[in-house]
This record gives sequence, C-alpha cells and structure tokens, in this order.
Amino acid sequence: MNAPDWLVARPIAHRGLHDAARGVIENTLAAAEAAAAATFAIECDVQLSRDETVFVFHDDTLDRLTDATGALTDKSAAEIRSARIVGAADGRAIPTLAEFLALVAGRVAIVCELKSRFDGDWRLGDRVADLAATYDGALALKSFDPDLVAYLRLKHPRLGPPGRPCPIGVVAEACYDDPSWAFLTPEQKRACETFDHRARSEPDFLSWNVDDLPHKTPFFEKQLFGLPVMTWTVRTDAQRAAARKWADQIVFEGVGGR
Repeated sequence: MNAPDWLVARPIAHRGLHDAARGVIENTLAAAEAAAAATFAIECDVQLSRDETVFVFHDDTLDRLTDATGALTDKSAAEIRSARIVGAADGRAIPTLAEFLALVAGRVAIVCELKSRFDGDWRLGDRVADLAATYDGALALKSFDPDLVAYLRLKHPRLGPPGRPCPIGVVAEACYDDPSWAFLTPEQKRACETFDHRARSEPDFLSWNVDDLPHKTPFFEKQLFGLPVMTWTVRTDAQRAAARKWADQIVFEGVGGR
C-alpha cells in the first residue's frame, strides 16, 4: 500500500506528550490525552502479558517506571494491572492498548511500535492486528524486527478495518553494536544494518534514528521506493534541523515538535 498522508501530517509525540515533572508519564493515558489535546500524533510501545493481553509499555522490565519488578512478558494481566506507575499524577495503572485506542478514539493518529525479541514469536502481532481490525482511526504499526513486519504482511494482508488500511513500517538505525542489541545474532544485525530484508518486509514507511542522518538507507528508501521517512527521537534544535533536511516526519520529545 501507499503510506497515507496523515502519517506525515503532524509531528508525533514520543510515547505521548509526557512530562514527568507534571506527573504525566510516558506511554500512559495521561500522555496520550495531552498529545491529543495538542493535536499531535502519538507514538506508543506495546508488549504482551503472559496471558496475551496487549499493554502499552516500553521497557522490558517494570523496574524503572513502576513499583513492581521483573519482565512484563512474564507477568499476567492481573499482575501488571496491580503495578503502580511511579510519579503518575492520575494514579492509573499501565494501560492496555484497547484502553489507549478507546481514549484517543481517532482524534489524532497513532503509531504503535511492537516490541520484539527477534525470536519468531508472532503472538503480539496477531493480538495487535485483532485490535487494529476494529479501530476507527488513523493507526500505523512498526517494529525493529523485520521478520515480525514480514509476518504481519503475510498473515494480515488486509490489516485494519474495511476502507482504512493500517500501514506497517520498519524501525531501524545504522549500527547495532550497542549492548542493548547483544541478544541479536550476527546475521540478524547484518540484515538490519544492510536492510537486506526489504524484499520480505516490504515496509510502507521507515522510522530512522535521527542521530544516523544522513544515511544511504533512508535516502534510497525514499528515492527508490517512495517511502516516507520519520525520524526519532528529536529533542534538540540540531536534531530538528537534520530531520527537516533528511526526513518527512519527526518523533519528538520536549520542544522538538514545536
């Protein structure tokens, strides 16, 4: 599919329009509401509980943002529900994606990143696709895992409700040597760095690290395949200038979207 115009229409608030000093924590309903009120699109992260409920949460573990500990994917939905988000003014729990979508209700676009361990577990993709099928609003999905993107393309070729297709993109950067990528095999790192997976992933858009601009991958994806390029995470004036020159859209924090 061709990426819809709304994908580049408004800057995208990274994990919602959050501000911990005001008790508005990333990836919460409060952050989503703040972004929607300011008419910014919203980026959020999703993971699957042990019993396959989709929650909006970025980190692998609950330790940084809540009063609980341990990996989110090892917890049941009830256990995740019982965790309190530290510093949240509204006192709410970690939201499910269903609650997140119901709150936004089509007011602004949502770009949903599917977290992955690159291990061939596609259950998160299936559960998110089920929710996307009934969501009456602008919704895009993306993932660092090109095989998950390829799976969604193959298993859910008509992703989204009738008449409102849901674009699927790849999140990427120039190098995967950071310790956070240590779980990847050399072959997986090489495929991500060279973008050799494009024939099977067939992304509708590219989400690229702003600190890796300019770079041949976003340049050729835009020039040869017509893909819109969004870039993350824009926090400074210098990053904003690079994004303006080399990308079509920004995922921002702080003043980056102003």
